[in-house]
Amino acid sequence: MDTREKIGRRFKELEGELDDVIKTIEKHRRVSAYGVQGYLSEKRTRTIESETIDTNKWYSWCTSAMHLLKLAFGQSAIYFAQFEKVFNSGSGYSKKTEALGGIFSAAKADYAGGFAVGMEASIAGEIFADFVALAKEALGQKQKDVAAVLACAALEDALKRIGAANGLEVSEKEMSDVINALIGARVVEGGAAKILRSMTKTRNHALHAESDKISEAEIGGVIGLVEQLILIHLSPSK
Repeated sequence: MDTREKIGRRFKELEGELDDVIKTIEKHRRVSAYGVQGYLSEKRTRTIESETIDTNKWYSWCTSAMHLLKLAFGQSAIYFAQFEKVFNSGSGYSKKTEALGGIFSAAKADYAGGFAVGMEASIAGEIFADFVALAKEALGQKQKDVAAVLACAALEDALKRIGAANGLEVSEKEMSDVINALIGARVVEGGAAKILRSMTKTRNHALHAESDKISEAEIGGVIGLVEQLILIHLSPSK
């Protein structure tokens, strides 16, 4: 079972567990007496309604749900923000569980429909960071061939993942076409676009064992660009 399937299964589990949490809600009514002092004392009563919940199950479910939403969509996503807002509100437990259940169900449906990219981007960013570290190490040890292949492979894959995360069909395209698609969609603009275009030739030399046509400075440039792409597009908060 891959990561996406595990996340999808966890959504279903937590959706079912919410029903168990809701069953622990108990409504209470208390009659309170109050009066107005004066020449004629008048006593009045009012009914105060309150709710209790199994706090252990409540906080356990909310913590797990928020963690899952953060993994699947990122902390800046609307689902996480709305969930946190309702959780911290002063509403009663009945209203809170109804609202949180609706948010969670919407997130579950969108995740199943393939509209979540935060978790995949975060994992991809970590993988590429490892590739960059290896490329830097190889370059430091004067293993230019290895460094060039690692850096350029990471660059090409990162660009495709960024394109996919932005709704572009680029998985089967050549790197030059991927770059054109990203620039056309304005995912990458300005100076970064110019730098990317220049990287195509470097990538071709690296992957065709023509490292003699690549300088260490060029490899360093590729490594720096991948690091920038990770920070902007593939960091955990994206």
